Amino acid sequence: MQLTQTASLRQELRQLLTPRMIQSMEILQLPLLALEERIEQELQTNPVLEMKEGDPDSIEPPDLSTDRGDIDHQALVVDEGSSQAEDFERLAKIADYLENEEYSPQYNNVRRTSDWGSDSDRDRKMDAMANTAAAEESLAENLLNQWSLIECPESIRRAGEVIITYIDDDGYLRTPLETIVAESKKPVTLEELQEALKLVKTLEPPGIGARDLAECLLIQLDILESEGDLEDIADHDFDLERQLVTHHLRDLAMNRYPQISRKTGASIEQIKHAVKMLGRLTPHPGRLIGRSENQPITPDATVWFNEETGKYEIEMARDPSSNLTLSQVYQKMMKDKQIDKKTREFLGNNVRNARWLLESIEQRRGTIQRVIRAVVDAQKDFFEKGPEYLKPLPMIQVADQLGIHVATVSRAVSEKWIQTPRGIFPLRRFFSGGTTNAEGEDMSWDAVKEKLKVIIDNEDKRNPLNDDEIVEKMREQGITLARRTVAKYRKILNIPTARQRKEY
Repeated sequence: MQLTQTASLRQELRQLLTPRMIQSMEILQLPLLALEERIEQELQTNPVLEMKEGDPDSIEPPDLSTDRGDIDHQALVVDEGSSQAEDFERLAKIADYLENEEYSPQYNNVRRTSDWGSDSDRDRKMDAMANTAAAEESLAENLLNQWSLIECPESIRRAGEVIITYIDDDGYLRTPLETIVAESKKPVTLEELQEALKLVKTLEPPGIGARDLAECLLIQLDILESEGDLEDIADHDFDLERQLVTHHLRDLAMNRYPQISRKTGASIEQIKHAVKMLGRLTPHPGRLIGRSENQPITPDATVWFNEETGKYEIEMARDPSSNLTLSQVYQKMMKDKQIDKKTREFLGNNVRNARWLLESIEQRRGTIQRVIRAVVDAQKDFFEKGPEYLKPLPMIQVADQLGIHVATVSRAVSEKWIQTPRGIFPLRRFFSGGTTNAEGEDMSWDAVKEKLKVIIDNEDKRNPLNDDEIVEKMREQGITLARRTVAKYRKILNIPTARQRKEY
């Protein structure tokens, strides 16, 4: 077999994503808070971008149509792989230029990202560090701080520090002490760990250092009985509660109150009251301390009913870029022939980047608003009657309606929230498949779940419905479901079985 090389010409069509398109897609997918962070980063790195103070309506929007050049194929940022020494030289020249009195006085109302000509201005990074909230104290840090105040021999103190490193986020010590002895880099004995563990269990919050749920609850009961206020302990039957925790946790989980009553000799009413008191305890004490993973929700838009027009209106959240503008000083410098070519190219690159960012944000706002309008028009029954009337709405249907790609719709709804007369909902919730009821009406699967939930909420709790009976109830409402589908939706909604829902 002979291998040869030849040269040939070929015509082909190939779809390429330009840097500008990639940036637009990234901006579109960002939630509102992440977009604000992105803008702050751009303000830090791009000297052409400025944030003006005051009412955004009074600020003249920047002209994004002139001096664009061939921007679709320019780099988004200055070359990050270089030493950037030339960039710093250009920045120094810009600083000299800005010291000219012709430009500096008339822009005092502008909050600049950088001002190399004034030593009196505070450093923006220092300001950002000063205004950043301190990180929350972790569970381990909190326990070690408490442990440092415990009076004990040095060997026990060392063993306690080792134990604290093995306590998980729930506050439990699930690792056997023998394993800790074998794995610990500090020299500790089993006896020292046992003595230290007794002291660790006295730390706050109560229940820390327990091996399992039963021990965690028993520790809290002991502390409550010995240290609690009279008002807190007046309603407690500590003997019965300890009995339930020690011997009947499984029966409680399975709702076997009659069996517990026969074994303990307590009435069902007494058992129900004891369970109510146990419900005040904390099964995961470690979660009371530590870093919170919950992120705040900021709706991208508010949907409200206009009584004058009889229509639902959309009000977009305040755009974080509404006060952004392009520096007139730098744009004038870019056209000044007395400035060297490299500096003007440097400024031109940053002007292009700033325009791309502003256009991407404006495009993001317009796309999200169009998608929300399509959702509001399609889900009018949801806003007027409730979740049971949510209709199936495939993303491809909205994409065809708006004349955009389905991937664009997916990015537009990703991590976006809207505030409605019925509460705050993720925008993605309004997009789902569904089924058709006996009347031929379309229903989304979320609406089916809501109907199932209503049926269970209205059942006789002394004789709750099993899954087969729920299937019949759904069929009476014109919805045909398999038993396994009912069981699946019940689990998704965190609804226990009929046995566990029964009340005595």
